Amino acid sequence: MKSLEELQAIRDKARRGVSLRGQNDNAVRVLVGMATCGIAAGARPVLNAIVEEVAKRNLQNVIVTQTGCIGICQFEPVVEVVSPQGEKVTYVKMTPEKALRVVNDHLVNGNVVTEYTIGANSN
Repeated sequence: MKSLEELQAIRDKARRGVSLRGQNDNAVRVLVGMATCGIAAGARPVLNAIVEEVAKRNLQNVIVTQTGCIGICQFEPVVEVVSPQGEKVTYVKMTPEKALRVVNDHLVNGNVVTEYTIGANSN
């Protein structure tokens, strides 16, 4: 059985995770395709890596959320980064390691990782 302190720590961690998915019109949205095909291709570890890295870096302007089918099953796992202005970058064939680079390069430094985008992988 868990102690009261352990339960409170679990609750606090869950609340921080929920705040990552809150609403903020000026935030960058990160959508991870979590339909059956995405989950089968490994989207869950990708989502977890992004959520953990965003939390670790305390990125307040980033909302991480899951979505259903994005419609490009052959490129799963798929991650879309949507700017507050509505510009979208679609990352494909993602892994947890690639996800960490996207957080560092794209979300933190503003540089799209073009070799992971759909345009670079459509051949």
